[in-house]
Amino acid sequence: MADIRATFFQECEELLEQLRDGLEQIEGEGDCLETVNAVFRAVHSIKGGGAAFGLDALVRFAHQFETVLDAMRAERLTITDDVIGLCYRASDHLSDLVAAERDGTEPAHDTSEDLAKRLVALVEGPVPPGTVPETAGTPTPETFGFVPLAIPIGPTADPQDTTFGIEFTPTAALFTNGNDPVHLFRTLREMGDLSVSVDTVSMPTLDALDPHNSYLAWSLRLVTSESEHAIHDVFEFVEGLCSLRVWLDAEPAPTVPDMPAPAEHVPPSDPGAASPREAAKPAGQSPKATVRVDLDLVDRLINLVGELVINQAVLAQCVAEAGLSTHTDISAGLDEFKNLSREVQEYVMSIRAQPVKPLFQRMGRIVREASDISGKSVRLVTVGETTEVDKTVIERLVDPLTHILRNAVDHGLEVPETREAAGKPPQGTITLSAAHRSGRVLIEIADDGAGINRPKVREIAITKGLIPPDAVLSEAETDKLLFQPGFSTNAVVTDLSGRGVGMDVVKSAIQALGGRVGIQSAPGKGTTFSISLPLTLAVLDGMVVDVAGQTMVVPITAIVETMRPRLEDIHALAGDGSVVSVRDTFVPIVDLGTVFGHRHPSKDFSDRVLLLVETDQNDRWALAVDSIHDQRQVVIKGLEANYGHVPGVAAATILGDGKIALIIDPEETAVRARPTAIQSFVLDEV
Repeated sequence: MADIRATFFQECEELLEQLRDGLEQIEGEGDCLETVNAVFRAVHSIKGGGAAFGLDALVRFAHQFETVLDAMRAERLTITDDVIGLCYRASDHLSDLVAAERDGTEPAHDTSEDLAKRLVALVEGPVPPGTVPETAGTPTPETFGFVPLAIPIGPTADPQDTTFGIEFTPTAALFTNGNDPVHLFRTLREMGDLSVSVDTVSMPTLDALDPHNSYLAWSLRLVTSESEHAIHDVFEFVEGLCSLRVWLDAEPAPTVPDMPAPAEHVPPSDPGAASPREAAKPAGQSPKATVRVDLDLVDRLINLVGELVINQAVLAQCVAEAGLSTHTDISAGLDEFKNLSREVQEYVMSIRAQPVKPLFQRMGRIVREASDISGKSVRLVTVGETTEVDKTVIERLVDPLTHILRNAVDHGLEVPETREAAGKPPQGTITLSAAHRSGRVLIEIADDGAGINRPKVREIAITKGLIPPDAVLSEAETDKLLFQPGFSTNAVVTDLSGRGVGMDVVKSAIQALGGRVGIQSAPGKGTTFSISLPLTLAVLDGMVVDVAGQTMVVPITAIVETMRPRLEDIHALAGDGSVVSVRDTFVPIVDLGTVFGHRHPSKDFSDRVLLLVETDQNDRWALAVDSIHDQRQVVIKGLEANYGHVPGVAAATILGDGKIALIIDPEETAVRARPTAIQSFVLDEV
């Protein structure tokens, strides 16, 4: 039972995602009957599963939500922005109830009664104060008890109700797919006065009984105010898996149909075979077979793959030290081992890769709640929801994105009156996007608000002692002051912000993921936060270099090109700086040996190799190294848990000879090494 319950909650996550998808489509496309039906089915499935496990609070709220959706699909309720807004909040609360039942806790936001009143009011009018809504047919615990057969069940019928006869004969495929007729009968019971009788005429003797076959049929009589279409909707999930006939009571009851040919039993051990239900679907609509795996097992597999990559590097080192020819069988086998290791690594990484869609949907709730608190009208637009990211990265992005979005609503967007005075629509827009770029994941949060008030930021920074009064800052340096601990532009503490905690937390969280965060802002037009992250936290392609006798690794994705400069290409700047001429442009040179304290500064780079790197903001630097060893896959070993964050160092790795090599963060290293025209207060870790 525990396994079945766990499966139910996993399916609830998928159904809640379908529910949010449907609401977004309805909001964007308007009244689409098929989409409304899909949303209704998602809530109905959650309610039915919750009833099977006796989750009364979940069932009651889902029933009231379902009533509103039923009125929408029956066109008794006009779909407006207010209706969609309430449906979003009902979806959020339904998610809370599912999580609470799964974890055995109380809902994070106990708003069931208030939301239920508002849902009922949409269909039946305002609920009198002090009353608890109890819509017609609202299920009680008894409603979902076992249904006795061959006796009347359900509420007393109204004289105006219609009587229907129903003949229902399931196939074996219906049970193979986890369905149970009793759940269908319970749903019918909610619609009126139901009587059920079972037909066992096709039941064979015990010695001839096939446990994989289906032999029972049911005759039902339903007195209800609902339409025949509503009855067919109840059986929608088992369409193609049963024989069904519904008729008015005035018609003669047909004889029980002959049993359909038993569906071929598909052994559960055949993961590639399509289920009978999938086989019944039209061609081109069958989903790929999937399997749920414990995440711990995937993590262990990823760790083993990392050790496999290290082992491959050890063998390569041994072969190189032995001086074996590249044409020997050992070298050929090692190359094949290397290719297989890379292929295994890519497939294992893809197992953990997940689209950011669930994360973006979760952020939709954050924006709605922040909009309610601030009194501003805000629309969230999402782009690139199918972009795949390592699951660990997704989980650890929740808090940073929450901080940024709340700040965007509270600080970035103006109130409707101010926006209209500036010629903007009263409703503000926040765009949340994700994309793969240069081997990394780029997530952007852009608002169309007023932009950063840089004079105010500078004034606050001086007041808090973060910069000296005479400091000369560029616009980018002023913007990055927002990431300083304790910095806040709110004079009053609100439910959203003003406690001086937030953006510095964002910076730390992103750095812990091996990422970077940047800001771009234009007065009156808005602000964009850019978060650049590695695709995975396990393995990367790196260039192994020598720096003053130390072995270091530079991520390949950051390197644009390599060069050995001529003496005339190097130009000295005032102070300790130097630049290199690259195709009519000048690129600052950063000596890694000097940055990490392995040698004294020098302006002679003629005997060095320069690695031209480019950041997500299109800034360029030339990293000076002594030589390049080779290019290889390296296993990422984080430093934060065992040591702490080292500026300019993203992580470490184990080389084939057993030595430890630091993995360089090129952008952070370059920013850390630049000549500072201001004090050391800053920004050298953003």
